[in-house]
Amino acid sequence: MQKNNKRYDMMTKTPIPQLILKMAVPTIISMLVTGIYNTADTFFVGKISTQATAAVGLVFTVMALIQATGFFCGHGSGNFLSRMLGAGESKKANEMASTGFALALILGLVIAIVGNIFVDDLARLIGATPTTLDDTRKYMRIILFGAPFMIGQFVINNQLRFQGSAVYAMIGLMCGAVMNMGLDPLLIFVFDMGVSGAAIATIMGQLTSFVVLLIGSSRGENIRLSLSNVRLNAYYLKEIINGGAPSLFRQGLAAIASLLMNKAAGTYGGDAAIAGMSVNTRVMMMMSSALIGFGQGYQPVCSFNYGAGLKNRVKEGYFFCVKYSTIFLCILGAISYFFSSEIISFFRNDPDVIAVGSVALKWTAATLPLSGCIVMTNMMLQSIGKGIKASIMASCRNGIFFIPLILILPQIFGLFGVEITQAIADMFSIAVSIPLAYSEIRHFKEQSK
Repeated sequence: MQKNNKRYDMMTKTPIPQLILKMAVPTIISMLVTGIYNTADTFFVGKISTQATAAVGLVFTVMALIQATGFFCGHGSGNFLSRMLGAGESKKANEMASTGFALALILGLVIAIVGNIFVDDLARLIGATPTTLDDTRKYMRIILFGAPFMIGQFVINNQLRFQGSAVYAMIGLMCGAVMNMGLDPLLIFVFDMGVSGAAIATIMGQLTSFVVLLIGSSRGENIRLSLSNVRLNAYYLKEIINGGAPSLFRQGLAAIASLLMNKAAGTYGGDAAIAGMSVNTRVMMMMSSALIGFGQGYQPVCSFNYGAGLKNRVKEGYFFCVKYSTIFLCILGAISYFFSSEIISFFRNDPDVIAVGSVALKWTAATLPLSGCIVMTNMMLQSIGKGIKASIMASCRNGIFFIPLILILPQIFGLFGVEITQAIADMFSIAVSIPLAYSEIRHFKEQSK
C-alpha cells in the first residue's frame, strides 16, 4: 500500500477534530439506533408482564457474552489491521480481516450448539426463578441460535470502522435496527408470540445487519473477506487476543456483573427488582451509546495514526474526546437524574419496578460524566496495542470493583446496595483511568516514517 493513497492522506492529514467527527457521526447514529433497538424488546415485552420483562433482562447476560465474543474478534482484528494499514502492510491487514471473521463464525457455532444443549441449566444459572423460567428458556434458545450471525456482524462492523468506512458500518446496523423494531410489535402482539416473538425479531435484525455489512465489506477500498486469506496461526491469534482481550474482559465481565446483579436483585426484591434493574441497565446502555459511538470514531484515528508514527495526533484526539464527551454526559446525566421515574415508567408502568429502577437510575446518572474519561482511556490503550493496560482498564467498571461491591453492599444495605453498586464502581474506576492514560500519553512524541 502506498502512503500517498486517499485513505492514508485522509487519516493522517485531516485536522483531528474534523477527522474524529467525520468518523464519529456515523458511529454515533448507528450506536444510538442500536441502543434504541436494544431496548425495543424491553419496551414491548414490558407490555406483557413483569415476569417477561425480568426474563429478557436475565437473558441479557447471555447476549452480553455473545457480544463479548464478537467484540473480541472484531476489535482484536480491527485494531491490528488498522495499524497495518497505517504502516503500509496491506497483506497482513487482508489476512487479519479474513482470519478474525472466520474465528468469529467458528466460535458462534460452538456457542449456539453448546448453549442449546444446556439451555435449562443455563437459564437457572443466570437467575431464572420458577415464575420466569419458561419465558427465559424460550427467549434464550432463539437468541443462542442466532449467535453466529450476531458475532459475525459485530466483527464486520468493527473491521469496517477501523478501515475508516464508518458509513458502511452505520448502514448495516441501521438496517438491522429497523428490521428488529418493525418485527417486535408484529410478532409479539399481532401473532401473539410473546417473548419468542421478541427473540425472533432480535435475531432477524442481527441477520439483516450481517448480510448488509457483508455486502458493504466488498465495496470501495474496503478489505474483501476471502477464505484464501484465513490464517488461523499463532501469529494472528496472538494479535487478536492482544487487541481483543480488553473487549472480552469488558463485555464478559459485564455479563458476569449482570448475572450477579440479577441474583442480588432477586434475593432482596424479587421479580420486580430484577425487572427494575434490567430496565435501568438497558436505559443506561441506550444513553451511553452516543459516548461509545464517539469513542468508536476516535479508535480508527488512534490506531491508524499510531501505526503511522503520528503520536501527537493520537494525544490530541484523546483530549478532544474526553473534553466533549464529559460535557455531553453532564447534560445527559442531569436529565436522567431529574426524570428517572418517568423514564423507568415508560418501559414498565409497575410501581414496584419504578421504585427500584428510578433509584438505580439516579445513582448511575450521577456518576455518568465519569464515563467519558473511563471509556476514552480504555479505547486509546486498546487501539495502540497496549493489551495489558487496556484489559486492566476494561476490567475495572464491571469486574475488579463491581464484583466485590455487588457481593458486599447488598449484605450491608439490602436492595439499596444493589441500586448503588454501579455508581460506586464508577468512582473507583476513574481513579485507575487517569494514571493509566498518563503512563502512555507522557511518552507521545511526534515521529515520522
